Amino acid sequence: METRGAIAAAAAFTWSNSISSAHHLSPQPFSAYGCRTPKIRCLHDSAPSQKRADQMIVSVTGATGFIGKRLVQRLHSDSHYVRVLTRSKSNAQAIFPAKQFPGIVFAEESEWKDCIRGSTAVVNLAGMPISTRWSPEIKKEIKQSRIRVTSKVVDLINDSTSDVRPEVLISATAVGFYGTSETQVFDEKSPSGNDYLAEVCREWEGTALKVQKDVRLALIRIGVVLGKDGGALAKMIPLFMMFAGGPLGSGRQWFSWIHVDDLVNLICEALSNPSYKGVINGTAPNPVRLGEMCEQLGSVLSRPSWLPVPDIALKAVLGEGASVVLEGQKVLPARAEELGFPFKYRYVKDALKAIMP
Repeated sequence: METRGAIAAAAAFTWSNSISSAHHLSPQPFSAYGCRTPKIRCLHDSAPSQKRADQMIVSVTGATGFIGKRLVQRLHSDSHYVRVLTRSKSNAQAIFPAKQFPGIVFAEESEWKDCIRGSTAVVNLAGMPISTRWSPEIKKEIKQSRIRVTSKVVDLINDSTSDVRPEVLISATAVGFYGTSETQVFDEKSPSGNDYLAEVCREWEGTALKVQKDVRLALIRIGVVLGKDGGALAKMIPLFMMFAGGPLGSGRQWFSWIHVDDLVNLICEALSNPSYKGVINGTAPNPVRLGEMCEQLGSVLSRPSWLPVPDIALKAVLGEGASVVLEGQKVLPARAEELGFPFKYRYVKDALKAIMP
């Protein structure tokens, strides 16, 4: 029952990015980067004598989480300079070994300031995972982990002088902002809900909105992120392979999802495209009922998906958190569609086929 409960929580949201960590800085100029000349730079930053016009210096929190790892890999493969703002240097270095990721910088919290200064952009993905039973202490930490890091990042940006201040802040939030419903359809113009996760998202976003007005801010409200190496699918696949998969609760609740590659592409587009600002839903254009999601997953895995996890079991394991799983929300990416974002995976069946071997 504990395993299914964990799956239920993961299927409801993918706030799986955690805060990471550490390293050393050196008081050396880095005018070789081109557009900026701050007084100090992160040790081991390396750059050619000439910098491409489209090359960015990006500081990332939550870089060791499911989404963060994929984002850092993408930025590095595109020859951008990446600064990992983390709490555990050893953990981050193990995930991004120097041999495969030369030039990536790892900064502990006391040194974040010197990495944020001179960055082109900051991507804030940090936060405690919510796939656990919600005790009062856990609920407090879920909120505080997001507010604390976002507040720190915003303060460091705001305290930077204009010549070294990042131009862009991409800050994660979640579709939990809208609350839950089996009947309503939500887009970026929809009001916030009135449950606990909506409250968390409002405060999370409100903290990011305190950034200086000359910094372009994009708030990405992320849905359930699909990928093989983490998030909801990583916990659902083993059950299906053991013939134990099935809908959670009624199966009628909405499942607003996005393939991890599309989410990373959306973040990268928001980094470089000045039209990407304000709230943008990080969900695919075609949300599905959770029952359909489980049916499609079972089909791709050639496994049955008829055995449901009953409401009472979810409530016994998750307590208050079960409401997220049992209700869900239908969220549409109206702003991304308006901006012409090219979703690679618009339908969950195609996304699952691409993820499965």
